[in-house]
Amino acid sequence: MGVVRNAHERVVEASAEDVGALLDRLSGPDDPLFPTPAWPAMTFDGPLAVGAAGGHGTVRYAVAEYEPGRRVRFAFTGAAGGTGAAGGFHEISVEPLGPRRCRVRHVMELEPKGLERLQWPTVVRPVHDTMVEEVLDNVERAAAGGCAHPVRRSRRVRLLHALAWDRPEAVAVPAAARLLRASLERPAHQDAYRMRMLPGLPRDPRAWAPMLRESFPVLGCEGGELLLRVDVAGLTARASILVDEEFVTLSTFARPDTRRSRVYWGVVRFGHPVMARLTMRRTHRALALAAPSAGERALARCPVGRDCLPAV
Repeated sequence: MGVVRNAHERVVEASAEDVGALLDRLSGPDDPLFPTPAWPAMTFDGPLAVGAAGGHGTVRYAVAEYEPGRRVRFAFTGAAGGTGAAGGFHEISVEPLGPRRCRVRHVMELEPKGLERLQWPTVVRPVHDTMVEEVLDNVERAAAGGCAHPVRRSRRVRLLHALAWDRPEAVAVPAAARLLRASLERPAHQDAYRMRMLPGLPRDPRAWAPMLRESFPVLGCEGGELLLRVDVAGLTARASILVDEEFVTLSTFARPDTRRSRVYWGVVRFGHPVMARLTMRRTHRALALAAPSAGERALARCPVGRDCLPAV
């Protein structure tokens, strides 16, 4: 397999100037095009400009060329799990076709090597094709007010999406979990797991309560933290869901105060970390898939026809 060239394009019923203004917001805090939170966000170590380095997920690249309002090219900076070979690039551009019409094109070129030659047609291309079409869907939503025929994820893409979804990491109970820290003295067990917040994910900690799989009594909700009483089988336990700018964190305090609860905790404590991670990951992905697209969020902030100032 030699050089692979992959191209997508769409004619959009909006001016090239309007679409170009959306293009200039790529990777920004109000990015209207990149399909997050359903997919990892595009981020760089600085504003969108030549030399900025970053990528999305495990795919790493840098801004190689940039014509504001018209074109941006990203050069891959290394192979990343079969998602892009060093030396290749991907580029998105806008071409005017009239006063209220333009063509948006995405082109990628790379030369898969080794195992990537097998990964490209079986894993990488289906995911890549879907993500790019979702970018074009968002262009239509944000610039033209809607997308009549949004791309549908195939069964293979849905499976790959589920398998590749990020996993919680174990951390110390955050200092900002003040409700939890004040709720139980001398806990015999404490743990915490966190996942990164993505643009579009809900900031209200109550939206994350399904992580616990049952409806537990709410003891308090303030400062981005939801505290629940999760007592079971005589075990005194509290769960905290804390949402901040970077992470959502699930923390637990537990204290077995009776013989029955000590026996119970002696059995379930080994499975607790597994279940906490599993339910957190499921909820994180479910909320991401249910969230409005980047284009829908942009349209809600600034309906088509209104002259809105960019977010700062």
